[in-house]
Amino acid sequence: MDSPTRPSETQHQVVCNDEEQYSVWPLGRPLPNGWRSAGPQGTKAECLRHIDRVWTDLRPLSAR
Repeated sequence: MDSPTRPSETQHQVVCNDEEQYSVWPLGRPLPNGWRSAGPQGTKAECLRHIDRVWTDLRPLSAR
């Protein structure tokens, strides 16, 4: 029997919406409407590190 994938090993991707808000999304799942791929793929922790580096202004684009 195959062992389940541990959450720390699940692959994710960095996604961004039209308001330039970032998130992580499980790789292989369809993106929700309004979101696009916007960075690296890897573990959730790797993706969150990337978001910490690039998302320096947390205000939505419409509020800037």
